Amino acid sequence: MSEITRIVDQLTRAFEREPWHGPALKTILSGITAETASHRLLKRTHTIWEIALHIQAWIKFTRLALEDQPMPTELPPEQDWPAVQSTSPDAWEEMVESLDHEYKLLLEGIANLQGPDLARKVPGRSYDFYFLLHGLVQHTIYHAGQISLLKSAQIKK
Repeated sequence: MSEITRIVDQLTRAFEREPWHGPALKTILSGITAETASHRLLKRTHTIWEIALHIQAWIKFTRLALEDQPMPTELPPEQDWPAVQSTSPDAWEEMVESLDHEYKLLLEGIANLQGPDLARKVPGRSYDFYFLLHGLVQHTIYHAGQISLLKSAQIKK
């Protein structure tokens, strides 16, 4: 198995299949309503919606870097943590669909890489694509865990 195949496998597991650590992000997001997603459980925490937008932003930054667009070293907060524009049920559904779409575009971009591309420096950064892509998998898992905790705290089972 090539390293690119491993990365695709790990990202796919974290996002939509069965990772060994628990449910995948899509599984965690299923059943969450717009009301739950937009509820700020604690004053200094992000909402589920904000975290999902943050995950989507980094998936998009990574995809654009694969297309040779420089990744800014200092991201303005509004790009790193995009604001929720509307908290309607339709807006939540659209955001979840948009996150899934960005993820699929990224998978296509990764699948088009060749082994030596992993050692290529990420435009605008000091590290290579190997580091970025493994980091994105870890980032997705980390924030999926946060969403899972926020969901569990709000939804009675």
